Amino acid sequence: MNRISRRMLSLLPFALLAACGAPESRFKSYDGPPVTQIVVNKGERRMYLMSGRTVLKAYDVGLGNDPLGTKRFDGDGKTPEGVYFIDRFNPNSAYHLSLGVSYPNALDTVYARSQGRDPGGDIFIHGWGEEGRRLAPGKRDWTAGCIAVRDEEMEEIYAMVKGNIPIVINS
Repeated sequence: MNRISRRMLSLLPFALLAACGAPESRFKSYDGPPVTQIVVNKGERRMYLMSGRTVLKAYDVGLGNDPLGTKRFDGDGKTPEGVYFIDRFNPNSAYHLSLGVSYPNALDTVYARSQGRDPGGDIFIHGWGEEGRRLAPGKRDWTAGCIAVRDEEMEEIYAMVKGNIPIVINS
């Protein structure tokens, strides 16, 4: 085997690896108008990313496994209703990616405590992850109270949304 053939053969694994390409990152970029508010209409099972009064994107969503009414207590399976804020970002979520919702607020906590109960917490907008891919096709509302979208959609949302913007959740 001549010198050029050996060299070409030694580069073959690198050429094959390059042809496969790197896996697509779940961290997208966004350079459009800022998202100033998120609106969730539970009855429609729709979430809207807004810039002022303009809808930038709309998504079908899944909700808590007992979606009628507002969340009051830990474990009730309801998605909260009211005005909250995006207060944290989780790039390592079991549900692909997630954005934290500031539930419970002071009123939620006071109400739950007045009933001798815990208001619960850990409400997120999140992707499906493994659990959602198993449950969502057969049961639209499958979360413990969170708002779920497909993983690809969560990648867009995660790129578009910045912290401390309001999320308005309506019945």
